[in-house]
Amino acid sequence: MRKNSKLLWAAVDRYFGDLLAPHDEALNAAIRANRDARLPAIDVTPLQGKFLHVLVQITQARRILEIGTLGGYSTIWMARALHKGGRIVSLEFEPRHAEIARANLRCAGMLRRVDIRVGHALASLAELKRSGAGPFDLIFIDADKENNPQYLKWALKLSRRGTVIVVDNVARHGTVIDAKSKESDIVGTRRCLEMMAAEPRLSAAALQTVGMKGLDGFAIAVVLR
Repeated sequence: MRKNSKLLWAAVDRYFGDLLAPHDEALNAAIRANRDARLPAIDVTPLQGKFLHVLVQITQARRILEIGTLGGYSTIWMARALHKGGRIVSLEFEPRHAEIARANLRCAGMLRRVDIRVGHALASLAELKRSGAGPFDLIFIDADKENNPQYLKWALKLSRRGTVIVVDNVARHGTVIDAKSKESDIVGTRRCLEMMAAEPRLSAAALQTVGMKGLDGFAIAVVLR
């Protein structure tokens, strides 16, 4: 990959982001807080955050499930697009990450719209099902990639006809095409995509993206029945 290509991708990403997803103080504060706390630098970009925001508006989602909170940056984008009375359930494994996310959401005035649940996501998903939560209108999967197949299974259990499911980071910087890879994130991502392709209840597509994060991508599906 040519260095000039990466620079161009990042420049175009910034142009689109500055034009269509301008930051404000609450979003800037969340990014600073995440950086100062030395959270992994894997937040969605501003443009990707706005993409999620627009998806919430398109679907008119009132109940959102987010698997992977990190510092709550993507959560803020989605929470801002919720109709009055809407709610996000966001699952986070690390208690410290959840604490930072709550502070960021509070700063953005969005904490009242979000229920952050701490623990292993697979256990939290099972509890959501047991407690009768859902169905959710929009499900955003952005956690440990090796468990994406299991997250997709739970997403289907917690969905309805018309639910939109988004899986982030599916291109893996191009390594997703390596069928012989033994890396857990590649194996999990490929298996998840294969399941989306084979599942008759889903109509799915995947797009690769380029920008500040290099070669990335997402898969998106709608539940048909």
